[in-house]
Amino acid sequence: MTLEAGERVLVHARTADGGYVVATDRALRLPAGAPLPWYRIDRAVWDEEGLLVVGTDGTQRRVDLPDPGRLPEAVRERVTSSILASRHVRLGDRGGVRLVARRVPGQDAAEWEFVFDAGLDPADPGLRAAAEQALEELRRNLGV
Repeated sequence: MTLEAGERVLVHARTADGGYVVATDRALRLPAGAPLPWYRIDRAVWDEEGLLVVGTDGTQRRVDLPDPGRLPEAVRERVTSSILASRHVRLGDRGGVRLVARRVPGQDAAEWEFVFDAGLDPADPGLRAAAEQALEELRRNLGV
């Protein structure tokens, strides 16, 4: 595994098949695939077998970790610290949307995302417009 210039390892854990999961100051590095920058991780779920990482794009990656050590705490802290704001807004009787602003290294502006409640179609133009309006109101209120 090759780190980027200036990237620091915070903690690591060995996988069941002998690889490593490494938490750095910039990303979570799993044995297969590209590093996952902290602002691209929606959540990480731990159980007795290991780690399930859910990306902000909905992709899921699972890795078996027999002894995660301090990795869960490091992942939780890094993902949480990437979030500037998170608010749930109702969009009607059927549900709502979570508006999330994330810190992106090297950028001044936050990156916003819409996380629609289960059962809502994010491609619905009416819902999308309502979510955009809610985002503008939230940005005005927060000054972001």
